[in-house]
This record gives sequence, C-alpha cells and structure tokens, in this order.
Amino acid sequence: MTPNNFKIREIKPTENAQIAKVIRAILIEYGVPKVGTAYADKMLDSLSDVYTIENAIYLVVEKHGVIYGGAGIKQLDNYQGKICELQKMYFLPEIRGIGLGNKMLDICLQKAISFGFEKCYLETLPYMEEARKLYKKAGFKNLNAPMGNTGHFSCNLWMLKNLQCK
Repeated sequence: MTPNNFKIREIKPTENAQIAKVIRAILIEYGVPKVGTAYADKMLDSLSDVYTIENAIYLVVEKHGVIYGGAGIKQLDNYQGKICELQKMYFLPEIRGIGLGNKMLDICLQKAISFGFEKCYLETLPYMEEARKLYKKAGFKNLNAPMGNTGHFSCNLWMLKNLQCK
C-alpha cells in the first residue's frame, strides 16, 4: 500500500459510527484502559458534530468509502489560551508505516496554525511507541503534568509543540 491510494479529508456525519468502531478497535488492540481514555468518550460516537465548532476539524483517512483512521484539532478543553489539542489520532494496522501518520499530523498542525493556535498539546500512553516516535520527530516535547482537563486520567504521557517555530 502507498499513501497515494488514500484520501485525507474532513469527516462526514454518516461516518461517525465507522470512525468510532475503528478507534475503539485500535484501543483494544493496544490494551488501553476503557475508562479514562478516548474509549469511553461520549463524543466518540458523534465526532462530526463535536468538530463543527469554530477552529476545530476532524479528518479521516479513507479509501473507497472505508475509514482507516483519523485525527482532530480543537481548543484544549478547560484551558485558557491559544493551545489546541491533537485528538483521537489513530490508524488501523494495515495503513501504519506508509507515511500517512506524518501526512495527517502535518495537515492537523497546519490547520492549527491557520486557526491561530500557538501551541499543540496531546495525551498518549507509554506503550503507544510508534505514535510517540512520530510526535517527537514532529517536535513535540514531553511535559511533567497534564494541561487543561480532558477527562483522560488514564493517559499518563503529555506532550506539547510550539507552533510558532518548526
């Protein structure tokens, strides 16, 4: 597979159930706790609605109507300031390692900059090693404590990237 066979585009309301199923399957694959992570988020079943607010977007990776993953950008919950959060970035195994993670992350960060955000925050877990390598390569730095209040108390690694310099 090559990344050229896939489209990265904004989610459609008819794809909510499909992306929720994809994300939950990936979280189960990694043995992620169901409580205190994206698995239990009520918003997971209605992502297209959640990202209709100003300065927010959720993108999916799609091929022939099948969703293989996605990622979103929106204001960091319960935080004042121009900091967004990279949210729900997950990819099914069949598209990992072909460059779509880099491409998706770059698109999300460019959107964040265009929305006027100065920094991008994310939360992850120690055993999501491939994702952490991608984030570090993109310039995310580890934090000692969480920012805002996302409700993801089981996610114990936090990272931040300054969007004003590459």
